[in-house]
Amino acid sequence: MDEARDSDNSFDVVVVGGGAAGLAGALTLVRARRSVLVIDSGSPRNAPAAHMHGYLGQDGESPAALLARGRAEVTGYGGEVRPGTALAADRLPDGGFLVHCGDGRTVRALRLLIATGLVDELPAVPGLGARWGRDVLHCPYCHGWEVRDQPVAVLADGPLAVHQAQLWRQWSERTTLLAHTWPLTAGDRELLAALGVRVVEGEVTGLAVQDDRLTGVTLAGGTVVECRALVVAPRFTARSGVLTSLGLPTVVVERDGSAIGTCVESDPATGATVLDGVWVAGNVTSPQEKVPGTAAQGVRAAMAVNADLIEAESRRALRTLRARADA
Repeated sequence: MDEARDSDNSFDVVVVGGGAAGLAGALTLVRARRSVLVIDSGSPRNAPAAHMHGYLGQDGESPAALLARGRAEVTGYGGEVRPGTALAADRLPDGGFLVHCGDGRTVRALRLLIATGLVDELPAVPGLGARWGRDVLHCPYCHGWEVRDQPVAVLADGPLAVHQAQLWRQWSERTTLLAHTWPLTAGDRELLAALGVRVVEGEVTGLAVQDDRLTGVTLAGGTVVECRALVVAPRFTARSGVLTSLGLPTVVVERDGSAIGTCVESDPATGATVLDGVWVAGNVTSPQEKVPGTAAQGVRAAMAVNADLIEAESRRALRTLRARADA
């Protein structure tokens, strides 16, 4: 631990990513009396959403407010949070790491906790990005209650479409599946008919918006299909730059034999990667996890990091003791 505190730019642990996973991990580590730096790019995945739901004690809270409180808690215990982007990292001869930041600065760390999250890559329909997290949605557990009983349309452009229609019907019986570009099987159509989900043929070419509210989607022929929420299945692409710079590859995440994104594999209990000294937490390793789950992963990973540092310190203490005894 003393080695990591030789300069203001050296830390026991550098946490890359200032979302729920990274801050929860950092808070656990600073309370364990570790020197911790959080490098926060300020671009959390859920930034477009005004509220988050399903987080016990925090339901309806603004994601931005949660992260602001988290940063204050980390710094209140002596941790440091710096705005910036970590671009890459190198393994040092002593087993630690040198992290290269976008502003040209470098920082040293004995251990790394990477919680950089992912990027939601949206289907190629004009207008989706501007309404993402507002009335263009993907998770019913996050947003379903807010659009309950309203007309909901599911965009079929991948293997999750029928599954999404099944899910969203739980919140609204006025659920329509837009066939768009995905070929539905006879079995798909039979299931949707049994559930009362209407299927509309035709490619979606745009959104209909009035008074800054989604009112429907426009099909290639000009027909407008009414909806108050449009459900899409983004591709979940891991923000893995620092990890790949260390030689940790991403793997393809599949659903029903089709790729839905990428992630970095880790031990599900601790977040440990195959590279000694590097842990991951949150959506970078678990693409479909919600905010409470990512925070829990950050805590578990931080506990594992601290345990690993304790083991290393104990080995050093034993070597020192034995060296003195042999002198």
